[in-house]
Amino acid sequence: MGTSVSREKKTMNHIDVFNGDADGLCALHQLRLAQPVASELVTGPKREIALVRRVRAAAGDNVTVLDVALEKNIEAVRRLLDAGVRIRYFDHHRSGELPRHAAFEAHIDTRPEVCTSLLVNDYLGGCHLAWAVVAAFGDNLADSARRAASPLGLPESRLDALRELGEALNYNGYGETLEDLHFAPDELYRRMRPFADPYAFMAEDDAFTVLRNGYAEDMALARALQPEQARPAGRIYVLPAQKWARRISGVFANLLANEAPQQAHAVLTARADGGYVVSVRAPLVSPRGADELCGRFPTGGGRQGAAGINHLAEGDLAAFVAAFFATYS
Repeated sequence: MGTSVSREKKTMNHIDVFNGDADGLCALHQLRLAQPVASELVTGPKREIALVRRVRAAAGDNVTVLDVALEKNIEAVRRLLDAGVRIRYFDHHRSGELPRHAAFEAHIDTRPEVCTSLLVNDYLGGCHLAWAVVAAFGDNLADSARRAASPLGLPESRLDALRELGEALNYNGYGETLEDLHFAPDELYRRMRPFADPYAFMAEDDAFTVLRNGYAEDMALARALQPEQARPAGRIYVLPAQKWARRISGVFANLLANEAPQQAHAVLTARADGGYVVSVRAPLVSPRGADELCGRFPTGGGRQGAAGINHLAEGDLAAFVAAFFATYS
């Protein structure tokens, strides 16, 4: 997978590491609207989770990590702490044991109704709440998004617009490489950065229109497919090794989960080099077990309600199907 790394100045001592999906984008956007600094950006497609290992920092530098699983980056985090780097970490994925270090500041909550942007919103006292609502919708946490949005007093049409923006931003994060995406995540963040108001962003930057149209086209192709496995406990879909399928895989899984909240869902997207990329969604009525299921396989991880496997080998397919239905039967 490719990673997008951009340096805005050669002598910066602030580095922002963020997931390229809606939650990571909106978490960083909220934070830097409230605490503006020039920083180096380290990001990539949503599934590129070992981002901290790409950070090059020296003693006294400040690294902020947003929506990137600590468990998958713990060695890199310890390396930076040992080098004298200060780290502030916001996340909602399974974390493993937290480092005990004076320079490590953790804001981690793995409850299934929480996303990273909601954690940042709490940290900032709600000063950019609308963007946290966007992220929660994008992370398929509609109930959490609506609860968080209550102080805004928005009519349904305005709330629905934030949902559509969140889904569009999240859709852009999926893909095997940057070339699969409509926008590199750092570029998309820079386009969002001037806008404290998400409605102004939708109205004034054509990125939203590009993503909305791409989402509709790719989703129509996914909708034409039938499940490979359909049982009362859940459904499994297999998508082809094509760009549109890689882009739509995660948001298609979210859509299926919303349409059948009593069921679990898995969307497997064929890889050109063999095997599959996997998106798992636990039943929305009981959002548990996805992280443990995916964690049984190499390159798997995530959170309780939604998780994935970056490369499920062909030889592990039968084992995954059996484990999926055993977990959710």
